[in-house]
Amino acid sequence: MAAAGPSVFLLMVNGQVESAQFPEYDDLYCKYCFVYGQDWAPTAGLEEGISQITSKSQDVRRALVWNFPIDVTFKSTNPYGWPQIVLSVYGPDVFGNDVVRGYGAVHVPFSPGRHKRTVPMFVPESTSKLQKFTSWFMGRRPEYTDPKVVAQGEGREVTRVCSQGFVTLLFNVVTKDMRKLGYDTGPPDTQGASGPSPQQGLPP
Repeated sequence: MAAAGPSVFLLMVNGQVESAQFPEYDDLYCKYCFVYGQDWAPTAGLEEGISQITSKSQDVRRALVWNFPIDVTFKSTNPYGWPQIVLSVYGPDVFGNDVVRGYGAVHVPFSPGRHKRTVPMFVPESTSKLQKFTSWFMGRRPEYTDPKVVAQGEGREVTRVCSQGFVTLLFNVVTKDMRKLGYDTGPPDTQGASGPSPQQGLPP
């Protein structure tokens, strides 16, 4: 009797939250978490983490270097809801309070291999000058109660935001049994392009 084929595929992701560019700020740390569809489940590793605080490098780049590791494995029956990593960067304001300095999100690359992604970050903005002054004076910037909303479309169109900084991520992606289930993952992308090309069977 022939062995049954696989019913799930695996997505293994490791790498690191490498560094950031926030010209106006220093002494920052980064939190990450994964957001994924209901057919997905983590089977190993950590789906969230928080880095150490880092200061700007002394060279011309003035980069904030974390090299904070990512290592997680997911299983799924369906590529819909492909995992995204959500980043939140925090640091002290002039009063010494920890405030958000940027949110961002990017999909885990669809094709196996080594990938580099630069994620543009943004912060929610107060809707009026009075709110802006009050939030500065009280030391409380607008921020999301749940950073995972960054990876979801609902309600985002009514949020006023301001672009601010970039975070660089390094991914090593391995998939198992996707082809056996009929999904074409395409050739490995080693060029570090800014985003994946749409591929058969995978979400755009």
